[in-house]
Amino acid sequence: MKVYINPPQKEWDEIIRRPVIDWKNIQSVVEPILQKVKAEGDRAVIELTEKFDKIKLTELAVKETELKKSAARLDEALKQAIRTAVRNISLFHKEQQTPLKKIETMPGVVCWRKQIPIEKVGLYVPGGTAPLFSTLLMLGIPAKIAGCQEIILCSPPDKNGNLHPAILFTADLLEIKKVFKVGGAQAIAAMAYGTETVPKVYKIFGPGNQYVTAAKQLVSMEGAAIDLPAGPSEVAVLADDQADPAFIAVDLLSQAEHGPDSQVILITNSEKVIKQTQDEIEKQLKDLPRKSFVEKSLAESKAVCFDSLDDMMKLVNLYAPEHLILNIANASQLAEMVVNAGSVFIGAFTPESAGDYASGTNHTLPTNAYARNYSGVSLDSFIKQVTFQEITKKGLRQIGPAIEEMAEAEGLQAHRNAVRIRLKKIKDQE
Repeated sequence: MKVYINPPQKEWDEIIRRPVIDWKNIQSVVEPILQKVKAEGDRAVIELTEKFDKIKLTELAVKETELKKSAARLDEALKQAIRTAVRNISLFHKEQQTPLKKIETMPGVVCWRKQIPIEKVGLYVPGGTAPLFSTLLMLGIPAKIAGCQEIILCSPPDKNGNLHPAILFTADLLEIKKVFKVGGAQAIAAMAYGTETVPKVYKIFGPGNQYVTAAKQLVSMEGAAIDLPAGPSEVAVLADDQADPAFIAVDLLSQAEHGPDSQVILITNSEKVIKQTQDEIEKQLKDLPRKSFVEKSLAESKAVCFDSLDDMMKLVNLYAPEHLILNIANASQLAEMVVNAGSVFIGAFTPESAGDYASGTNHTLPTNAYARNYSGVSLDSFIKQVTFQEITKKGLRQIGPAIEEMAEAEGLQAHRNAVRIRLKKIKDQE
């Protein structure tokens, strides 16, 4: 962990710099995959799955019987935990629904906006280094609440050609029936273009490795929408000298274990906290099964100490972390100063893992400083907002002259005439 003490602002850009990714090289790998799937469909997906996942599939779709049998393969405690998460996530996202409201902007001129679900959505759930069934909860639940007509799920198979039973159980619980054993860039291509087996969708959701991310970005230039730009996971922990170093350490470690390119930053007003946290990290790291990932991530991690709380918050907002933990006095008050963050965790007893799993908020969040201009996934991500307007004869007489004047000024005569001809008709009928 690299330590900075009261760094001047000219050094801040270097402190918040994310790991450099060779997008040109990744794109050169991904583009042929996309084109192959686009041209050859299922055959390409099966060949690519054998090449990258080392498994020869005879079919891509998961049978409904496999979904139903998954419950018997899980401990009851885990099934109950998933049901608890479903309840909380559903409750939080249902409250994001907004009632239709008609606005009369002037007499006889009525406008409104209607929420309409995206008809076909694709959900990508990683399953390589860890089966992220929690991601299926975060994507599948709002998709169901929104009312999307067709929900497609793709996830990479294991060495035996199966999906993890927790993913299958969650899919069955959410009544998602179109599930496919496909991972990587080929899964994104299958959902973007459609194959003989995998339906084409209008919007693709879900995190993944660099190749999945590149595939999403590339297909988005060909008509398929995506949820948001995503990169390696990240957390910033804001802590003072009253924070428990064990809490700080475990929050940093929990993010670092996502992968070797995950980024963690500690921002504090106490050099003592940095030293104590480093000691705790060494102590806790010994027992982690994903220790090799964590060590690589921590090698690029940073701890920053400021005398000024104002500077601490300025750096946080400049960094725009995916996850921000406020383990500091007056955390609720400081939360009001947060401008750029994917999701904020307030107080010593609010670990980031609560949001990852079961508190109710969505864990699909902007990374790589995109929190400056993107929101995390929500119910709105699965909905289009379509505007409507209805104008009566009385209304057109009211608003017509303004429209004519503006159209005339822009030199758009047909726009002006669309009003003028109608007004003349109304006058002739009187």
